[in-house]
Amino acid sequence: MRAAISNEKKRVMLEENIATLIPKMAVPTIVAQLITTVYNLVDTYFVSTLGTNATAAVGVNSSLERTITIIGSLIGAGACSYISRLLGAEKKSDANRVLSTSILTGLGLGVIFMVICRFVIGDLVYVLGATDDCAAYSMQYATYVLYAAPFMIGSFILNMCLRSEGSAMFAMVGIGFGGVLNCFLDPLFIYTFDLGVAGASMATAISKFVSFCILLWPYFRKTTSVEIALRHFRYVWQDIREVVAIGSSSFFRSALAVVAAVSINRVAGSFSTSALAALSVANRVMEFPFAIILGFGQGYQPVVGFNWGAKAWKRVKESYTFSCALSAVGAVVIGALITVFASPIVHAFNREADAEVLRLGLLCIRLQCLALPIHALNSIINMFYAGIGQARNALIINLSRQGYCFFPALWIAPLFWGINGVAATQAIADMLSIVVVLPLGLHALNLINGKFAETADNTEGRA
Repeated sequence: MRAAISNEKKRVMLEENIATLIPKMAVPTIVAQLITTVYNLVDTYFVSTLGTNATAAVGVNSSLERTITIIGSLIGAGACSYISRLLGAEKKSDANRVLSTSILTGLGLGVIFMVICRFVIGDLVYVLGATDDCAAYSMQYATYVLYAAPFMIGSFILNMCLRSEGSAMFAMVGIGFGGVLNCFLDPLFIYTFDLGVAGASMATAISKFVSFCILLWPYFRKTTSVEIALRHFRYVWQDIREVVAIGSSSFFRSALAVVAAVSINRVAGSFSTSALAALSVANRVMEFPFAIILGFGQGYQPVVGFNWGAKAWKRVKESYTFSCALSAVGAVVIGALITVFASPIVHAFNREADAEVLRLGLLCIRLQCLALPIHALNSIINMFYAGIGQARNALIINLSRQGYCFFPALWIAPLFWGINGVAATQAIADMLSIVVVLPLGLHALNLINGKFAETADNTEGRA
């Protein structure tokens, strides 16, 4: 049965129309990302009823959750790219080894992370940007999130690896069910059990564990192209190099996202807790378009990786140009919609009617919507380089948005515009990243065209 499933997935990857295949791969991933985003919004909504300090604590702990996913992104993104190429090149036994070693390593690192952070949780929340006003809430929320760390990392890796073989629909079910479950558990734990912020954290931990179990299920049922088994667990230098090389791009992107979030939280907190709460709300809202952009890119990556491994250059080019065009147009439309409805959205999360939270939240959201098309192209071009195994270029583009474009903006903008400059920082960084996105996007096209020319030369030589 596993062989038949594998052959069918290979046929789909190599023969189905690109305009049909990429949406088919991307839509389940987008839905899963959106469900997770809705969970984050719902979580923020329920916690916001406990006050501005509790809302700020959610923003602080979003950095903790991102920190946990850093480990998952290092292993998962690299394994996803490598497994796609191995399956495209029909090296199934190698793919089994990479998957088994990756998931078991991720779970082990998650346990280590959980133990270390539990010992230093009091200092940790201040490092993540908590103020004295919201520190107690931040520690309550962090406690149970840390218990779920191994399963969060495992879910990230399983989700990525399921998509690498074309099982985007089941990946969506696993991630999505956990998000939906959390929406029901939040009010139960916060209000019915009267657990407050700690209840929201418990709901998150339980939901992450359930998602992990669901994502693991198809491997136990043997309905996947590759399998997880202890007998496949083995560290091979070539595997480590490939996984870490590509995973490092996602790792540094995630790491910089955490550092950027912590940095901007600390700067905002130096102005007021209301400013910190405003950024917390704005970032939660902007996770919605970011989820669509990331989901589309993650749906595209296995397609380009599989076809690159199979040397199907025409499909590589078609998938690249199609994805760039559709993502840019989609970002314009989504950004316009969010801009129009930004005010009532922020009002819903501003339960204390804090005028500063409303003003800064709206400013931050609307400015980021202007830069959304650049962010969309950034994602697709990054996924292209990650998908074909070019770690250096993937890393360069990943470091732009929340790295060497973000930190100068965070340093300079507040000097001129105060707290308004803090709210505008991410949008400024996105706009500056065009100087990296455009050249690397054109280079990707040249790279694909070079493969066409190389193939034509080889054909003529054999003739």
